[in-house]
Amino acid sequence: MLHDHMSLAARPALTATLSDILGAFSYALDLAEGQPEGHSLRCTWIAMRLADALGIEGTARRDLYYAVMLKDLGCSSNAARIAELYLTDDRAFKQAYKQLGTDLGSVLGFVFRKTGEGYSFVERAKAIGHILKNGEAIVRSLIQARCVRGAEIARKLRFSEEVAAAIHSLDEHWDGGGKPEGLAGEAIPLGSRIALLTQVVDTFFMGRGAAGALAEVASRSGQWLDPALCRAFTRLAEDGSIWRELWSDTMQAMVSAIEPAGPHMAIDEDYLDDIAVAFGEVIDAKSPYTAGHSKRVGHYADVVAKAMGMAAPARRALRRAAILHDVGKLGVSSRILEKPGKLEADEWHVMQNHAAHTTAILGRIAVLGDMAMIAGAHHERLDGTGYPLQLDARTISLETRIITVCDFYDALTADRPYRAALPVDEALAIMEGEVGKAIDAECFAALRAALARES
Repeated sequence: MLHDHMSLAARPALTATLSDILGAFSYALDLAEGQPEGHSLRCTWIAMRLADALGIEGTARRDLYYAVMLKDLGCSSNAARIAELYLTDDRAFKQAYKQLGTDLGSVLGFVFRKTGEGYSFVERAKAIGHILKNGEAIVRSLIQARCVRGAEIARKLRFSEEVAAAIHSLDEHWDGGGKPEGLAGEAIPLGSRIALLTQVVDTFFMGRGAAGALAEVASRSGQWLDPALCRAFTRLAEDGSIWRELWSDTMQAMVSAIEPAGPHMAIDEDYLDDIAVAFGEVIDAKSPYTAGHSKRVGHYADVVAKAMGMAAPARRALRRAAILHDVGKLGVSSRILEKPGKLEADEWHVMQNHAAHTTAILGRIAVLGDMAMIAGAHHERLDGTGYPLQLDARTISLETRIITVCDFYDALTADRPYRAALPVDEALAIMEGEVGKAIDAECFAALRAALARES
């Protein structure tokens, strides 16, 4: 019997702009970087104010807009490695690291303080020793992973090579001391130079106010930052208006309203599919244990929905929701996601919050808003003991039930930090025991039949 699924079947016309959609997704990137909400959008606003001052127009202006908005596309690709190397919360580590000075003493002091907090002396000493011995290679590999992945995903989002190059070279420094390639001066793409400047400005403004941000720009001019851009920003900031603008609680709308004109990119169903797949890769890069998870859950959801008689347009929307169901995990520390043992109560609370983050992120996107609760409810249970809202069989939609059964299956049949992947028969036997409690009987039967057809 086909349940009611009007929430996806009667979808509104596609009227969103690209800036609306990707601006909303930028909040997920902020989560992954441990940055205050709206960081990427504030950086974009600063970049466009600089573009006005520098006379950057046309396609170059649009490329700059999206390069800065999406500068952190590769951020999840080194999260697990940071947590492993430094024995720490990768999100908190990244946030604090960005607020350091540029001198070696500050960096070394930070490493000594933060590495292995809460671990034994022996564990901390071993981790710090490894970092001191291999520091340059470690930092290079972490930045390389982030830069290469970010550029790759930008291309999958159909952006130009200029956008991809700007994201790839975000961590290059004016004096040649950056990474991954040690570019210097004007060999660094202009988009990268502006993006790094905006990142420094917003990070220190949010942490230390306008005076702190200006002081940091002056300190890094000629080292990390292009001196000409630093002078341009300092002039821009003289009247104080930009600081007031950055505090606005309507930043997403402000940034959307100034999206530069440029080559038209139609926001059609095909492009929404590409966006979902691209951000699914950002999500899965968060953990070495989740490679391909989002894509597989999307595939299983589609075949299960088809077996249950769902029409093609609704299935397409459901597949996107399934791919994006774990976007909220970008807000969970890899130290928790990769933990091999049982989570402590506070860690479990953080883990549960990922479902609410998924709902909040997708809820920002009007054209994807019908997915928000559907995707965010994938850990609810029919018996009312799930999370985050303790919904039950009376209120859990068919679409969510489909995502839940597919997520459940893929989680059991993939390696996890706390156990190896289970054989298909064993996984299905465990799931059968949850039918009527966590898993919908019809959805489970459809999944089992689909797996039999694909084997």
